[in-house]
Amino acid sequence: MDNGASSYRRFRDNGDVSGFDEIVMDYSDGLMLYLTSIVGSIWTAEELTEETFFLLGTKKPKFKENYSFKTWLYTIGRNIALNYLKKNAKHLTVPIENAPELISDEAAVEDAYIKKEQQIAVHRAMRKLKPEYQQVLWLIYFEGLSIKEAAKVMKKSVRSTESILYRAKKSLRSQLEMEGIDYEKT
Repeated sequence: MDNGASSYRRFRDNGDVSGFDEIVMDYSDGLMLYLTSIVGSIWTAEELTEETFFLLGTKKPKFKENYSFKTWLYTIGRNIALNYLKKNAKHLTVPIENAPELISDEAAVEDAYIKKEQQIAVHRAMRKLKPEYQQVLWLIYFEGLSIKEAAKVMKKSVRSTESILYRAKKSLRSQLEMEGIDYEKT
C-alpha cells in the first residue's frame, strides 16, 4: 500500500475526485487528532484539518516522493497549525482542564480513531485467512448474522458452521498475534 499517494496522484493529475474523497476518508480523523495535540482544541483542529484538505484540493501541491504520503500530509497540516498559532498568539485561550466538555469530545474522537485502527488491523489479518474463515467471520461479526443464518448463506449445516467459526477465530487470533496485535483488545 502506498499510503494515499496513488489516490492523490489520480486526483491531482487526472482530476479523479474519488481519489480526493479516499484521502479525506482515510486521513481526516488521524490528522485532526494530530492537530489537536498542536493547537489544544478539537474544534480548531477540525477547522485546520478542513483547511489542509482545502489546500490539497485547490492548490494541488506536488507530492514529495521521498516521504510517505501520510508524513507529507501531516507536515502540511502541522505547518497550517503553526501558522494559525502564530496569528492567534495574542488571543487568550481557555486551558483544556477548565473545559471538561472539550476533554470528553476529544476522548470520544480519539476512541473512535483507535477503534477504526483496530478494525483495519482485523480486516488486514482476516484477508490472510482461508476464504471460508473470512466468510464466516464476516457474516457473523460484521453483518450480525446468527450462526443459523450464516450456515444458510454458506450452504453448510449449523454444526459445520460452528466448527468453521471456532477454527476461524483460532486462526484469526494466531494471525493477529503474529502481527503483534493483542487479540483481547480488538
